[in-house]
Amino acid sequence: MLIETGVCMRKPNQAMTNCPPDYLCYHCSSPIAQPEALEENLAGHLRYFCCPGCLAIAKTIHGEGLDIFYTRRREANAKPSSALTDDQISERLLAYDDPSLLSRFTRPAANEDDIETTLKLEKIRCAACVWLCENHLRKQPGVKDIQINYVTQKARIIFTPRVIHLSTLLFEIERIGYEAWPFEPSLSFEKARKERRQLLARLGVALLGMMQVMMYAWPSYVGTANLTPDFNSLLAWTSWLFTVPVMLYSAAPIFRSAWQSIGLFVTSRQLNMDVPIALALGLAFFVGTINTLSRAGPSYFDSITMFVAFVLLARYVELLARQDAQSGAEALAKQLPATCERYVDYPLSPQIQVVPVVNCRVGEIIRVRAGDVIPMDAVVLDSASSVNEALLTGESKSIQKNMGDPVFAGTHNIVNPLILKIVALGQSTRIAGIASLLDQALAAKPVLLRKTENWAGLFVVLLMFSAFLSAAAWLFVDPSRSWTVLMAVLVASCPCALSLAIPTALAASQGTATKLGLLIVRGHVMECIAKATDLVIDKTGTITLGEPELISIENLRAGLTEAAVLSVAAALEVAQQHPLAVAISRAARDRDIATAVLQEPVKNYLGRGLVSGNYRLGSSDWLGLMPVDMDGQYGQVHLSDENGRMASFIFLDQFRPGLADLLEAARSRGINVHLISGDDPGTVFWWAAHVGIKTYRGACSPEDKYQYVQALQEAGGLVLAIGDGINDAPLLAKANVSIAVGAGAPLAVAGADAVLTSGSLAPLSKIMRLSHRTRLIIKMNLIWACVYNSVMIPIAMLGLINPWIAGIGMSLSSLLVTLNAWRLRKA
Repeated sequence: MLIETGVCMRKPNQAMTNCPPDYLCYHCSSPIAQPEALEENLAGHLRYFCCPGCLAIAKTIHGEGLDIFYTRRREANAKPSSALTDDQISERLLAYDDPSLLSRFTRPAANEDDIETTLKLEKIRCAACVWLCENHLRKQPGVKDIQINYVTQKARIIFTPRVIHLSTLLFEIERIGYEAWPFEPSLSFEKARKERRQLLARLGVALLGMMQVMMYAWPSYVGTANLTPDFNSLLAWTSWLFTVPVMLYSAAPIFRSAWQSIGLFVTSRQLNMDVPIALALGLAFFVGTINTLSRAGPSYFDSITMFVAFVLLARYVELLARQDAQSGAEALAKQLPATCERYVDYPLSPQIQVVPVVNCRVGEIIRVRAGDVIPMDAVVLDSASSVNEALLTGESKSIQKNMGDPVFAGTHNIVNPLILKIVALGQSTRIAGIASLLDQALAAKPVLLRKTENWAGLFVVLLMFSAFLSAAAWLFVDPSRSWTVLMAVLVASCPCALSLAIPTALAASQGTATKLGLLIVRGHVMECIAKATDLVIDKTGTITLGEPELISIENLRAGLTEAAVLSVAAALEVAQQHPLAVAISRAARDRDIATAVLQEPVKNYLGRGLVSGNYRLGSSDWLGLMPVDMDGQYGQVHLSDENGRMASFIFLDQFRPGLADLLEAARSRGINVHLISGDDPGTVFWWAAHVGIKTYRGACSPEDKYQYVQALQEAGGLVLAIGDGINDAPLLAKANVSIAVGAGAPLAVAGADAVLTSGSLAPLSKIMRLSHRTRLIIKMNLIWACVYNSVMIPIAMLGLINPWIAGIGMSLSSLLVTLNAWRLRKA
């Protein structure tokens, strides 16, 4: 009789009574007694289950052709709820389809028909779990894209709400044995804090055990020869007692990770860095225990506890660096207040009640006092104040907010209390969108990082071979030293340093970039910026703000003043939102000119101009006038009456702050700068001359911009492109690395590799310097890891160092790599 998990393989015509009384559930591997088992024929095999929930999940997985999951998974799934057999979505999940909750947990996607959500997953234990969840959800109608990050255990899903509901997504995840709920940044912070607390507790136990064991091992260090054998045995067993909790608790994650890696070796052909560490610890503890029982040979307990303590210390520092790198958006999100002041009946009643933020809904009115953090995205209904938006814009200077202005979650109200109307909550806030971009960045892996991970995996396999080969050789030279050499080789090597060399540097630099105002979405950004040979910049909306300013009034009719014509023009434009209309109104306001009183209402002739009585304001073609010939202008409009032209208003776009810093940083690194635009060649020439760009081209269509970048790449260039992300999609998509200047929607449209949230280009000059520092530190880390292993492994193979010294060297090597990368936290 053949027995495997969840199946009793019977010979033909063999009675069921011959089956063993106990076996394992096919899905969750729980032991079950034969009378209690449920059976089902799946893929030609009779499978047994412990409960209806496991049976329902297995049928779903097999029904979609995903049964290969059961050969890939690393651990058994937890026992699911039997409620899954009803195939009905529970009220608990249906609540997420309520419009108020849906708006909290979703945000708009690139396609206006789709929305995006981030879900936190539970019971994800291995790559097979990720594979199953992704493939199962992709088969659901309405799911456009799904990306699951195994490290953060978060799923980013884009779906069409009119085809599939959020509750259905959550239910489908439960149907295959997992759990999910919409992600909130505060939960992420709690998990990070829990992770730090658990690692610190393990480190504390290891340090305590190390100090005690070292104290009991002290007589052997100083060579005390007058101790009785019984007293030596007492010290050894006491050391053993303090080493046991270090092995079972402090080193438990190391053994668990190593076991999982060994289980996946058949498919991955690689072993992770914990395998040699776990093997060295296990062998040392086993041999030390045998020697303690036999009262012959070293116990190694001092080396074990010291090694575990130093390894955990290095990992704790690495954890702090990794979590600090994610501090950009989520660091502020964790500071969002848990409660807010909500008006009971605004504006009829001034009564306010303090309520949890999670109980608020879009459209409700709240008050944010001076000095408090704004808890959600809103618009100002009443009063005015200054708000610090440093997280979103990178600008430390506070911004004046008046009635109708938007404010964002996580920003600080500084001066006066604000009365706000809620427009977005939870995942639909701008801060949640930034956190989503950061998740994408952390999930992305540059080519060099993937190569290094492969090298580290192969290095571990070669290390294991070298360690056992060295031990075998020492059996012939000096058998008493064979175990010591084996452990020293396993411990002295440092695949940790090789594996941490790149990710720690990238994590630190990406965290710094986020603080500067650059949201990195794809992992190759820092690497490619450092190698860029050409910088291609769009004009409108990139080197300029797209916010025209009135610079002069020309062709002024005799007898009229600038104040008089500006007063009439401002009256005509008072209700308009066109950029030129806004510029005229702003100019009149800045000059303290009151708008004229018009006798007749204003009529808007779309695309041509405005009319009120005899006054007409618009383009020269519409008015039949000659345009003003001026270089570099953003635009011009003309004012006329029954007697002809009264005046011409000339506008010029404004330079984006920080442009000079960016161009200087590019030139200092030998990067060729190109200005391309859809504007007429004369205007592009004027702007290029004013900012000092020698290579430029005007009248470019989106296709022309694409071909321009392609030509640079064919000539061997590595192109960094910067555009406004709206009409520069081909340009940004074709470039080797692209940056969209904007708030986040441009990224979705243009598919840029990074988004500049700051209104200034100055952060990009710092990013260029940061990218070169990142590249330098990565090289330093890789060189150090290679040199260390090249020197230490041969020394250990020759038996010249003890295991405890090798353990300290390995831990210090990892610590050095992490601390070196941590220097990138400062721009």
